[in-house]
Amino acid sequence: MGRRFFPALLAGAVLLPLLLVGAMLVSQVGYAGLWEPLGALGRPAIRQALVLSLGTATVAALLALTVGVPCAYALARHRFPGARAVDVLLDLPMVLSPVAVGVSWLLFFRGPAGQWVEAHLLRFVFEVPGIVLAQFTVALAVVIRVLKAAFQDVDVRYEQVARFLGCTPWGSFRRVSLPLARRGLTAAFVLGWARALGEFGATVTLAGAVPGKTETVPVAIYLRLASVDISGAVALMLVLSATGLLALGAVHAMGERR
Repeated sequence: MGRRFFPALLAGAVLLPLLLVGAMLVSQVGYAGLWEPLGALGRPAIRQALVLSLGTATVAALLALTVGVPCAYALARHRFPGARAVDVLLDLPMVLSPVAVGVSWLLFFRGPAGQWVEAHLLRFVFEVPGIVLAQFTVALAVVIRVLKAAFQDVDVRYEQVARFLGCTPWGSFRRVSLPLARRGLTAAFVLGWARALGEFGATVTLAGAVPGKTETVPVAIYLRLASVDISGAVALMLVLSATGLLALGAVHAMGERR
């Protein structure tokens, strides 16, 4: 009895979340079937939302990777006063409500510094750059966390050997650390991109839900549910689900090849 209990407990622990996710996917397909949602993908408004989401998520993930690489490397390799506090602060967007992130940015752009930025550099509130900023904020925390783990997995002795052979700190970073952490870089970009693609709360708060202008896929789902366009909402939900599964599958495949 005792020997069967624990394996049964483990099997039940795997089965329960699998059933939850399966119920979500089956409910998406079962409500309207596959053909009606696929037909809805041909609508210009839905195609525009898809193109906008794919474009802004890609830009946000690339920006997050550009900022996240040096930041994660510094946190993984260097100890400086307040490093632990910085580490904790950078994780804040992951636990903060996305709506709170969006409201925080709105408050910033109502202040003197934010008003100057909007007047002289770039407008963010209820504009497409606001979508990128909201997606970048939530994706950056994920990217930094993944990249920090990737750089910590690189044996520091390889960098020390490179420095001993004459490499500068930049040279050992570029020629040793980055190539050895390449799978982490790819995983960070994919996960950051997927997180940005599904972002809703911060985006709708900062950039609004203007049809044809700031209507990303999650915002389009919300608007179509509000207008009782169920087939259009299900089509977009299926696209998000399929994209997320592909992204996670790619990350798992890279992990298994290590």
